[in-house]
Amino acid sequence: MLGTGCSDYQRAMLQRRTFLGAGIGGLALPAILQSRALAAVASKAAPDTAVIQYWLGGAASHQETYDPKPDAPVDFRGPFRAISTNVPGIQICETLPRHAKLIDKVTLIRSMGHDNSDHQHGMHWCQTGHDAKANGVNPFKGSSHPSIGSITSKVRGSNHRAMPSYVHIGYPLDEVPGRHFPHSAAHIGRHHDPYVILDKRTGDGKDPGQDRSFRVGNLDLTAGLTLSSISDRRELLAQMDRLRRETDASGMMDAMDHFHQAAFEMMTGPRARNAFDLEQEDDRTRERYGPTRPGQTALLARRLVEAGVTFVTVVDPGVGLSSSGWDLHRRLEWGMKTACPRMDCAVTALIEDLYERGLDKKVLLVVWGEFGRTPRINKDAGRDHWGDLQSVLVAGGGFRCGQVIGSSTARGEVPQDRRLWPYDMVATMYHHLGVNSHQAFNNLAGRPVPVLEKGEPIRELL
Repeated sequence: MLGTGCSDYQRAMLQRRTFLGAGIGGLALPAILQSRALAAVASKAAPDTAVIQYWLGGAASHQETYDPKPDAPVDFRGPFRAISTNVPGIQICETLPRHAKLIDKVTLIRSMGHDNSDHQHGMHWCQTGHDAKANGVNPFKGSSHPSIGSITSKVRGSNHRAMPSYVHIGYPLDEVPGRHFPHSAAHIGRHHDPYVILDKRTGDGKDPGQDRSFRVGNLDLTAGLTLSSISDRRELLAQMDRLRRETDASGMMDAMDHFHQAAFEMMTGPRARNAFDLEQEDDRTRERYGPTRPGQTALLARRLVEAGVTFVTVVDPGVGLSSSGWDLHRRLEWGMKTACPRMDCAVTALIEDLYERGLDKKVLLVVWGEFGRTPRINKDAGRDHWGDLQSVLVAGGGFRCGQVIGSSTARGEVPQDRRLWPYDMVATMYHHLGVNSHQAFNNLAGRPVPVLEKGEPIRELL
């Protein structure tokens, strides 16, 4: 309680801190927004480009998606055939027939790989551009470096102040406690962690791949607060600040007001609420993406980047039976027949939408997972982990398309030419976002750590 000797200014400042600290979800949003803005000014970052990362969690088979091996022995080529695409000479797996109709709008990378076949290590490689093992970090307990989205949050911030800068849609953060570290901010601060979209159906035992009613479940205000009560507090603070603002010659109060306004808009304004509300889309568009969780979350990602989010990760649940959705150690044929139609529909609708809405230069889409799958089918009719090789789909970003970069050996074992590493893909994302990947930020020990130690933008895309 305030003492009787407390000044009016002290009362106002304490009430301001209560409003900002406890009144809106426990986050000091104005301070976060201010730090992001200062970082963006200092870096002279690029204008409103954005990235959608479509994450095949658990690691999809490269042979059964973008790099089929029709001439390999049957225990290598697998149960599916290759099909032609709308670009002569490029074939993909028959599991993705809609992809085959728009390969002229994408680039397929068939020569990416790294040196670790553990899920969490592979995810760390791809989400940060760094090898956790080489940095002496157990990625089940933490991350040696910030994720791409977190670096983007720090350097770029959001493309509209009423929107978060980094959003993560999917189960690895809300269904698998302790396994989200590669998606986090590490030493640059938790306020650059992603805003996590929770599905209210999560945990109810239903197959998320068949969920026809996905909606954002954590956009509600903190319990006990209403828009009216927040508006009343905001008006009260404005009145208490008015006297000091009139005598402030430095302009500091006006600057503070800017970030308070931004925080208020993000939590209560129509822009964020409309962007997160899939009901705003017409039924035809929703059906086009597919009445499934992959389809609806891909649509949500498009809405978010269009509204001003800079980096969105969408996690495709694969077969939807666990957090390792594409991790098909057994029953590969059944699993791909289950997961691929939903992913095929979602990804192609997103690509078409980006072009039709004039977002194909602003938004870069990257479809990948933590690694590929073993070249040979195992005894359980599945494929195991394989860090040596994976395929990546890239679309938009104003990049070159209708091409294949690199190739793998005849049985899909390792890169054959144009060897690329995850840090090259990460550097390409940073290039699109206008983020200097050679800059450094201090770690918790005060030592400067570069955003990337290796890697350059993939020249064939530029």
